[in-house]
Amino acid sequence: MKIIKRSGSEVTFDITKIMAAVSKANNEVVHSERLSDEQIETISNNVENICKEMNRSLSVEEIQDLVENQIMNLRAFAVARKYITYRYKRALVRKSNSTDEQILSLLECNNEEVKQENSNKNPTVNSVQRDYMAGEVSKDITKRLLLPADIVDAHEQGLIHFHDADYFAQHMHNCCLVNLEDMLQNGTVISETMIEKPHSFSTACNIATQAIAQIASSQYGGQSISLAHLAPFVQVSREKFISQVREEFEKTGIEASDDKIREVAELRVRDEIKRGVQMIQYQVITLMTTNGQAPFVTVFMYLDEVPEGQTRDDLALVTEEVLRQRIQGVKNEQGVYITPAFPKLIYVLEEDNIHEDSKYWYLTQIAAQCTAKRMVPDYISEKIMKELKVDANGNGNCYPCMGCRSFLTTYLDENNKAKYYGRFNQGVVTLNLVDVACSSGKDMDKFWSILDERLELCKRALMCRHYRLKGTPSDVAPILWQNGALARLKKGETIDKLLYGGYSTISLGYAGLCECTYYMKGVTHTNPEGTEFALKVMQYLNDTCKRWAAETNIDFSLYGTPLESTTYKFAKCLQKRFGKIPGVTDRNYITNSYHVHVTENINAFEKLKFEAQFQKLSPGGAISYVEVPDMQNNIPAVLKVMQYIYENIMYAELNTKSDYCQECGYTGQIQIITDDDGKLIWECPNCGNRDQDKMNVARRTCGYIGTQFWNQGRTQEIKERVLHL
Repeated sequence: MKIIKRSGSEVTFDITKIMAAVSKANNEVVHSERLSDEQIETISNNVENICKEMNRSLSVEEIQDLVENQIMNLRAFAVARKYITYRYKRALVRKSNSTDEQILSLLECNNEEVKQENSNKNPTVNSVQRDYMAGEVSKDITKRLLLPADIVDAHEQGLIHFHDADYFAQHMHNCCLVNLEDMLQNGTVISETMIEKPHSFSTACNIATQAIAQIASSQYGGQSISLAHLAPFVQVSREKFISQVREEFEKTGIEASDDKIREVAELRVRDEIKRGVQMIQYQVITLMTTNGQAPFVTVFMYLDEVPEGQTRDDLALVTEEVLRQRIQGVKNEQGVYITPAFPKLIYVLEEDNIHEDSKYWYLTQIAAQCTAKRMVPDYISEKIMKELKVDANGNGNCYPCMGCRSFLTTYLDENNKAKYYGRFNQGVVTLNLVDVACSSGKDMDKFWSILDERLELCKRALMCRHYRLKGTPSDVAPILWQNGALARLKKGETIDKLLYGGYSTISLGYAGLCECTYYMKGVTHTNPEGTEFALKVMQYLNDTCKRWAAETNIDFSLYGTPLESTTYKFAKCLQKRFGKIPGVTDRNYITNSYHVHVTENINAFEKLKFEAQFQKLSPGGAISYVEVPDMQNNIPAVLKVMQYIYENIMYAELNTKSDYCQECGYTGQIQIITDDDGKLIWECPNCGNRDQDKMNVARRTCGYIGTQFWNQGRTQEIKERVLHL
């Protein structure tokens, strides 16, 4: 059995340390009030048994809380006071410098919490360690100086989660839709170097990858680009190649018709598309930004985003190449093709590609093969999205999310036209709905009262994010604010006008609707009685966001939070506050956003249909998924799911498995088992390999693919997922 020290390092549980600490407090009270040796041994054994029952590694603070409770249970109040006083004095000493131990432990790669915080960061790499060091300092400054004490306290208790506190000290926003069209068509500046409009598709792709790296280093969330912004440059290359081929034929004395010249030029166009797409895929994967990971970038593939004709056909060519290269994958260190995490791909299902007699049905078939092999692309239904994203002109809109699921609200620019690229999200604060429910004691009136209190807390926390950005000069990130990625502001000009009026959004996140409903109603939210309550909660959160927006002229939007490490944090906090409540707090994770619980048996079509009603009420961000087995030999079934998505839900994905064991060459599903210490670990089912450095595991965890390993809470959630197909 392991415990997590304050530094974050993981060590073996040692009962003698508990006995020694209690004995020390015991010796400081008068003899008549002392505990017997047998009682001290009982306290220690009880704590050990409780720790074992938790099925996870407890922190030192949690264990000390358990010790206090056990002393109090024996009514040894004098001993308890001495023990509490000792803890308090030690806490004061630690508070005088609260970051040293964490930084030193992460430098020595002993910090288990940091190692499992982000499944796409390798904590042994210097650049990652440098980012984590800066993050520890930023979190310390944020907690001590930048945030109100009650917000910090609520965050640490798990009532809310103030996301990305490790970046809050800087004036940085969350995620964005890159206006790649503006940057390519009108030129940009990267690292103080003028970049003019490219004269070929491959050059446009190269510029795009350079911009992606710079943008990733200037914000902390995901970014999305559209292939539609690259597609026009295929024609630029085509015209260049036609001229080149004609000139080469003339110089060599070869007579050729215009059709033959175009045929040869088209071969070169196809080759250029292949090289350009390869550049994007490999550069995005191999680039390492200042935070020590590949850029979190999403590539959007939407045929109807460009005019019908040559440009749309060229976009189809580029889309096909992106899909085929992703099906192939990328080589690992052993030269074996594996599934990369990024770029994330989104494919829009529309009338031109969703039916067997559609012009671009062949692309949808390739997309299905790609999903079965590599877990991407994800799918947006143009039909449903246009029903949900209606602007002030009454027009439906279809556009990408920013990263894994964060969607902008509809917006009309100064010309009364819909605008999405160049916009961004200011940040997220997430409400723990499970804690609201448990705090109410199943009293419905109290539930709504506590919900109001917590929402007001969230609003103040979100306004802290807003005010942190307000007054930010465009000079802090020229590529974003001055050179077209998001805006063309002047030097010295602040970004303030982009924070109001709906240009950007700010997100109220929520988590654990499933467990919240189960606690309050005694049934899951898939039960009709539970569904009614869950929808009422969602509507209330939406109404609150609308009220805040009217009060502030800031677009607050409800966001289905993609919990990664936070799911474990919330679960631990809930267990500490309320103990283990069956079906509510008895696991080491809570459910993402509105999702059906991972253990609930429900088929793929019922799940998508059920969750669609919640996506409608989660306009700031939502994605649904179905868990499927290996579908590479059943592409027709994948296509059926895709067609169902088109008709029923805005944004969804299929989760399959794509793993590789470097020890024995096994491909398939690496399993999760429990080791002798009660810890969940990964093991190759073929050779028994447990070395995480000698296996490639890819799992979708929060809307995006993770390729390292996860904390115990998320690992348990992955282990307990049931298949929906």
